[in-house]
Amino acid sequence: MSDPLARSASKIIAIANQKGGVGKTTTTINLGAALCELGLKILVVDLDPQGNASTGLGIEPEDRDFTTYDLLLDEVDMEDVIVETATSGLSLIPATVDLSSADMELIANEKRSFLLHDALRQPVLSGYAFDYILIDCPPSLNLLTVNAMVAAHSVLVPLQSEFFALEGLSQLMLTIREVRQTANPDLRIEGVVLTMYDARNNLSQQVEADARDNLGDLVFASVIPRNVRVSEAPSYALPVLSYDTTSKGAAAYRALATELLKKNARLAA
Repeated sequence: MSDPLARSASKIIAIANQKGGVGKTTTTINLGAALCELGLKILVVDLDPQGNASTGLGIEPEDRDFTTYDLLLDEVDMEDVIVETATSGLSLIPATVDLSSADMELIANEKRSFLLHDALRQPVLSGYAFDYILIDCPPSLNLLTVNAMVAAHSVLVPLQSEFFALEGLSQLMLTIREVRQTANPDLRIEGVVLTMYDARNNLSQQVEADARDNLGDLVFASVIPRNVRVSEAPSYALPVLSYDTTSKGAAAYRALATELLKKNARLAA
């Protein structure tokens, strides 16, 4: 049996929310790019069958020779699945639609919840010296998401600044609690980041107030604004920090990266 307490030299963060369209992939890509700007080495693991993180980082489907599917189910070597992106310091394990069948195939595997955990703790990975590994989870609480939570040290939750945003959090929190009890007792919530925030909109302000009232310090001070540059960047296969480095979206993700590092430095102290 795998040791769920075994730790990786890299800090592993699962970016998860079972609701689609909340900014998971956008946050994964741009937080990763912002951390690289600060001099860190980052690995993004695309665990979403849509493969949007892979596309958003400029890796075309025909260039994804090996993917997270191969890593989990075919035990392909880590060196074969990691690809470099155009962003300096940012590497990627890409995904394709093949991953959509993984849930069914994983059911028969007795180590089904620990496959990603074990893959991300291969000794060869230490040679890459990644500071953070960011896992872009699919928009559902399926076996792939459970794999991410078992593999991770923490979960970062993007929360869209819209009506009913907080309602979906309860099921996610229950899943995190269940993973803690059964497979990964050290798993914690890294924090909740408000996305698609419009300061002129009363609803955004109300969602923020409710989130901070209910979740307190778990909510990052940094918020990600609704910003056209953030929306446009993926179509150019670039993080917003490269697409428009002076945009409000780029500034917001830089602030989030800095806040994340300060938070982790405080925890390590």
